[in-house]
Amino acid sequence: MAREVLILGATGKIAGHAIDALLANGNDELLLFTRHPQNMNVVDENRETVIKGDVLNIGDLEPAIERADVVYANLRNPEITQQAKNIVSLMEKYAVKPLVWISSIGIYDEVPGKFGEWNNEMLGGGQEDSYLGTYRSAADVIENSTLDYTIIRPAWLTDKDEVDYETTAKGEAFKGTEVSRKSIGNFVAKIIDDPAPYARKNFGVNKPNTDGDKPAWY
Repeated sequence: MAREVLILGATGKIAGHAIDALLANGNDELLLFTRHPQNMNVVDENRETVIKGDVLNIGDLEPAIERADVVYANLRNPEITQQAKNIVSLMEKYAVKPLVWISSIGIYDEVPGKFGEWNNEMLGGGQEDSYLGTYRSAADVIENSTLDYTIIRPAWLTDKDEVDYETTAKGEAFKGTEVSRKSIGNFVAKIIDDPAPYARKNFGVNKPNTDGDKPAWY
């Protein structure tokens, strides 16, 4: 039976790859939630429904979550902690359990060596109001919920046309420096297809053999 998958931030690049994979490999119906519906490229009108809305607006978000079976959040916003709170409160209200949440490399100071130092310098490690600080705060909201969440912490992102990745668990040292958006999108689709093995887990994701002091293109 087809499920309804709510994709928050559906115009994002990673979300685009996840949508492609979901359309190609399953029969789920996709609810594409975005502030910018004019930027959505609908491929299959029978399976894709575009919803204009803002995750910070409960009135926009509630009817979308009420009808969802799975939620995937692909968000980037200075108020991402409040976005997380809104999503968690409504998913708990309507007993929607599976949530796939895109976070950031470095929120747990898990990146070792010179690359870790560089990453903290670039993203503001150790500062509560920094990029990493807000993403850590949002991840804490997700982890303290009753949801069957999966948190993904990608390495620095590329637009390479490849699916090549490995994962590390929360508490393990992060590997590598980069990963393709297509890899993350495909991992997201894999989790959505069968959420149970990934429930209440938190993954770092990188392309194998990309160790270095910083991503190769810097």
